[in-house]
Amino acid sequence: MGQLLHKCARTTEKTRREIQLSKESIASLARRFGVNRKTIAKWKNRTSCQDVPMGPKVKRSKVLTEQEEKVVIAFRKLTQLPLDDCLYTLQETIPHLSRSTLHRCFQRHGCPKLEKVKLNNKAAKKQFKTYPIGYFHIDIAEVQTAQGKLYLFVAIDRTSKSCYARLYAFASMSAAVGFLEDLIAFVPYKIHKILTDNGVQFTNRKEGELALEHMFDRICEQEGIVHRRTQLAHPWTNGQVERMNRTIKEATVQSYYYSSHQQLERHLNDFLLAYNFARRLKALKGKTPWQLIEEQWQKILTFFTKILIPLLRD
Repeated sequence: MGQLLHKCARTTEKTRREIQLSKESIASLARRFGVNRKTIAKWKNRTSCQDVPMGPKVKRSKVLTEQEEKVVIAFRKLTQLPLDDCLYTLQETIPHLSRSTLHRCFQRHGCPKLEKVKLNNKAAKKQFKTYPIGYFHIDIAEVQTAQGKLYLFVAIDRTSKSCYARLYAFASMSAAVGFLEDLIAFVPYKIHKILTDNGVQFTNRKEGELALEHMFDRICEQEGIVHRRTQLAHPWTNGQVERMNRTIKEATVQSYYYSSHQQLERHLNDFLLAYNFARRLKALKGKTPWQLIEEQWQKILTFFTKILIPLLRD
């Protein structure tokens, strides 16, 4: 392997060895090798012919303080979250933290990469077609408290990822219609499409001249909303809201015990506030759903049905 010398070096390892072994004076050696006397004196006093590392003896960040580095490493070891999730969470307390700074900090402290679960014959993910905000996926999930069973109606915007959910005692057509009306009143912009499954809450399974129009379809028609339905026996077509159902369940009924329906409803409302206004999502490049809605409001104001009040930020 060749010698790795400093880029400004005027001597090679062979020259340095000759200097160290020579009995000549410093002035004589300086004239002989055509270098400064200080260079000769330096190599005379050294026992090695290798360049001394010029970097810091203790590697540390120029951006983060020692205390901030300790916080970052402790957070990663405790949570075992991926890089981007760590970044979004830590930026709340360390605003000047960038993704590259965080990555270098992990490398410097030897934080191993998280293991990826490999699945055989895993189908390639299909990308959703790009739509403006206002395309909602709706689904129903069953939840349980000490008082009994409830039905969770969930709607999530395909583009902004904003979520709206309510609890009902029955998974009926009237509950679905009431949920749709509440969703339209809640969302500050025009809803142009809705995707549901083929449940009786959302559509009539009978077709033909004698089939009555479903109330859910009637509300959609009145509001100028296109009601789309998933393919029969293909529930994964509505996978985005299915995943949101799981997220809500993991944060509520799968983690806590609720002695009453009201207790679950309060916690659900708190979760939705935190999700829509504070949770930074990788799918939105680190923005919260509300931040994306604010950006869209500034670009296409005519698309909105309500005036937004921007959140005050420090």
